[in-house]
Amino acid sequence: MVTLRPTRKLQSALPPMTAAAHSDTALGDWYVNRLVVDQRPLLLLVSSTSLLPILLPARDVRTLPNRLADVVAERLARLGIASSLIRAETSVMSPVHIDVTIDRSVLGIMVDFAKAVPYFLEVGAWDEASLLMVEDRLSERPCHAGKASDRVILPYRKTSELLAQKWAG
Repeated sequence: MVTLRPTRKLQSALPPMTAAAHSDTALGDWYVNRLVVDQRPLLLLVSSTSLLPILLPARDVRTLPNRLADVVAERLARLGIASSLIRAETSVMSPVHIDVTIDRSVLGIMVDFAKAVPYFLEVGAWDEASLLMVEDRLSERPCHAGKASDRVILPYRKTSELLAQKWAG
């Protein structure tokens, strides 16, 4: 089971909420927000535990819960995660529950990521393939940098650590 946690402005675009506990996955709940860059709507998804970002065109938002496992699998494959770990993670991503946001820290990271996205995309000169580069750049950004060095999170690194801890062996 996985929980998708949309921001308020996205709640009406998704199926009705279903109260749920925290996700059974290594990457935790997925937070999602809508942003507009260069007059084009995008979805920004962020893992609650690894802070891994995913950027998608904001099409068919209502079907996002049905596509979530595939979207995550594609992102993990681009990170070079072993296919066995990807299968283990995505196999427990059903059902998808939708619930309110509960972690203000993750929301703050999403705000930071959303503010950074336009700086990586040249106005009028980007396409969907450019979003992959932006995901990579965002996943290399230190999160919680104001904390002690052992608590700073690099999303790409934390993702592989969490997946290995939960599913390897």
